[in-house]
Amino acid sequence: MEDIKNIYLIAICGTGMAALAGLLKGAGHRVSGSDANIYPPMSTLLENAGIPVLPGYRKENITSDIDLVIVGNAVSKTNEEVQAVLDAGLEYTSFPEALAHFFLVGRKSLVVTGTHGKTTTTSLLSWVLQASGRKPGFMVGGWLKNFDNNHQVPEGDYFVTEGDEYDSAFFDKGPKFLHYRPDASILTGIEFDHADIFEDLDQIKDAFRKYVSLIRPDGVILVRHADANIQDVLGEAVCRIETYGYSEGADWRIEDYRFEGGYGFFSLNFQGKKRADFQLAMIGRHNVENAAAVAALCLGLGLTPDEINAAFKSFQGIKRRQEVVGVKNGVTVLDDFAHHPTAIRLTLEAVKEAYPGQRLWAVFEPRSATSRRKVFEQDFPDSFLAADQVVFGGPFASEKIKKEDRLDPERVVDLIRQKGVNANFIAEVDDIVAFIAENVESGDVVLVMSSGGFGGIHQKILDQ
Repeated sequence: MEDIKNIYLIAICGTGMAALAGLLKGAGHRVSGSDANIYPPMSTLLENAGIPVLPGYRKENITSDIDLVIVGNAVSKTNEEVQAVLDAGLEYTSFPEALAHFFLVGRKSLVVTGTHGKTTTTSLLSWVLQASGRKPGFMVGGWLKNFDNNHQVPEGDYFVTEGDEYDSAFFDKGPKFLHYRPDASILTGIEFDHADIFEDLDQIKDAFRKYVSLIRPDGVILVRHADANIQDVLGEAVCRIETYGYSEGADWRIEDYRFEGGYGFFSLNFQGKKRADFQLAMIGRHNVENAAAVAALCLGLGLTPDEINAAFKSFQGIKRRQEVVGVKNGVTVLDDFAHHPTAIRLTLEAVKEAYPGQRLWAVFEPRSATSRRKVFEQDFPDSFLAADQVVFGGPFASEKIKKEDRLDPERVVDLIRQKGVNANFIAEVDDIVAFIAENVESGDVVLVMSSGGFGGIHQKILDQ
């Protein structure tokens, strides 16, 4: 892949693909691409970067002057443009392979993996390195407010990547993170997810076993101490292993946590010896845990506690992660990406702590490939117990899932009610908005959770 100037991305509007396109453009390549679904925020990112995007997939788009085609995992071998690439004998690769080739070679690769908290932890690590003058490259699956972007071309030694366990391309069904050449890593936790590509938890553990074996012998992996599933995958690791968390046995132990005035305050001890006090501009005990992992990794890279703490205090967060969309007539509307039962529970607990004494609404759209399936039907009810009112929306595009595999939202709502929480199943967005408008009171907090746009429900609630 030498002397490559003109690069074309098929399915360019995916979060990772758009970030890669921006990185390549910023590194001096000519970049273009196509997608069947062109909409903000990725279409805006590409437009602002001056990257042309062709609507739909047409074989005529594949021209002879293209030096390299990057094929997103959203398209299959039968895609019209993929077929044209194969017929023309053009060089092609996957998104993670391209990222590794163009940006990870010759740099310190820092990779954040795990079922939950990847985006937040990757974003926080990127900001700590940036704020301390290290000028890292990064690629994150969310929009970082400090950068107003989801990527940055590296000027320094480090590249920070959100390591996704999802598959790479139609010709490479292995997880993306197997391509990222990690020198050091954070592993936030392992649970079952991605039911569309993994059969069970054991398959996911196998993927993580392969991943941890790739970390260089002189590197380190920081793992959440309280996660029993992580212990099952560490046997393949040849690097140093350090644990973090609240529990007594953790190498990096969080102590004296309190939430006050919009900040999480905590101390970090290493093997019984206090290292530093920190102040994090985020809500939630789980985010303090993510921050502890970042602090531990950065202290190992030679950053000072003061550098790390200054970045923690100035971190502006990520769009769609406990983001305040607006406040109207005393009602606060929050947006969050949570769609796995554990993420929902942790997010609700964090919001309840941040808004003490206020009534909390949890409005949820089962939209991800796993949340629309039966697989979490028994787990969902307990994850909503911190809420005062629960509204379950209709599962997104449920017709694409076999009837016997579909989530039954009415059953979930019944189980939530049996546990003593007010819950309703309301299939349509406009009906949810009307129901909330009729029943909401000043002082209430409405937390909307979906891995998609949820029909613009956030602004509709505020408008009502």
